[in-house]
Amino acid sequence: MNFKLHPERRLRHIASMPFIYGMVVPTVFLDLTMEVYHRVAFPLYGLTYVPRSRYIKIDHQKLSYLKPMEKVNCMYCGYVNGLFAYAVQIAGETEKYWCSIKHEEDSNFIPPKHHKDFMEYGDEKGYKELKRKD
Repeated sequence: MNFKLHPERRLRHIASMPFIYGMVVPTVFLDLTMEVYHRVAFPLYGLTYVPRSRYIKIDHQKLSYLKPMEKVNCMYCGYVNGLFAYAVQIAGETEKYWCSIKHEEDSNFIPPKHHKDFMEYGDEKGYKELKRKD
C-alpha cells in the first residue's frame, strides 16, 4: 500500500480513478468471452478445465479495518488480477495444445512459465518428428 506513503499525491490518485475503473467494461467483457471460450473449446480439445476459484479471490472486504472505498478497491484488484492470471492459464493451456514451440531467445523477452517444456525455437527436426506421430 505504497500510496499511503504519499499523501501529497492525493489529487493524482483521484485523477487516475477514471482510468483504473474505466477498465471495468473491457475486463468484464474479457471475462465473459474467456469463459465462453473455456467452456466450449476445452471439452472439444480434451483439455482439463481450469478451476476459476484457484485464481480469483475476493476477500479483503471482510477486513474491518479497511475503509469502504479501500474495500471496493481491494475487491476490484482481487478480481482483475485474478482474472488476468486465470486468462493467462487458459491461454497457456491453449498454446501448449496448439503450438509448443519456444520463442526465439531475446534478452528483453520474459517467456511465460509454461514455455519451459516447449520445444526449442528452430528445432525443425523435433517438429518434424512430432508431426510424424499425427
